[in-house]
Order: sequence, then structure tokens, then C-alpha cells
Amino acid sequence: MLDDRTLVFSDKLVRYDSVRDVAVFEGHDGDRTIRCAISREALEDHFDGDDKDPIKVFRAHRERIEHEARRKYLDGHLEPDGSILIRTQDL
Repeated sequence: MLDDRTLVFSDKLVRYDSVRDVAVFEGHDGDRTIRCAISREALEDHFDGDDKDPIKVFRAHRERIEHEARRKYLDGHLEPDGSILIRTQDL
């Protein structure tokens, strides 16, 4: 059986969750919404995000971040709640 999963990012909204210290965005696999996030640490370590607005850093590197979220999703590397979290060690 072929795996027909995909993850597309049509919604360009991103928000910062200061409690979890992550930038949150959404992907879609058909009708299913997949919550995705990247840690502030990953933004700082891999996207020159030190002392910068995490939303601006995310937007400047959106394509690479979405690519990593898609890779983790397709590889089945999900959090227990079904979401995707990109950590600094993933990059």
C-alpha cells in the first residue's frame, strides 16, 4: 500500500507561545490539521535568532522550517499528541 500522506502549509499564520517558548504554525494533511512548532532554541542555534523576534526569524526561514516539519511528519516523528516539534537537535 502506498503512503499518500503529505503535509502542506497554506496558512501563513504563525504565533509565538511564550509558555512553551516555541513558534507555532499549522500544516495540513488533507482535512487533518497538524500543529507544528519550532523551539526558540532551534531558531537561535540554526537561524541566527539570538535576541531577535522569533516570529521574524521564523518568517525569514519559513521554507526550511516547513521542510523540516514535513520531513518529521512523513518519517512519523510525532509528539505523543500527534503534533510536530522541531528541536535544535533535529537540524
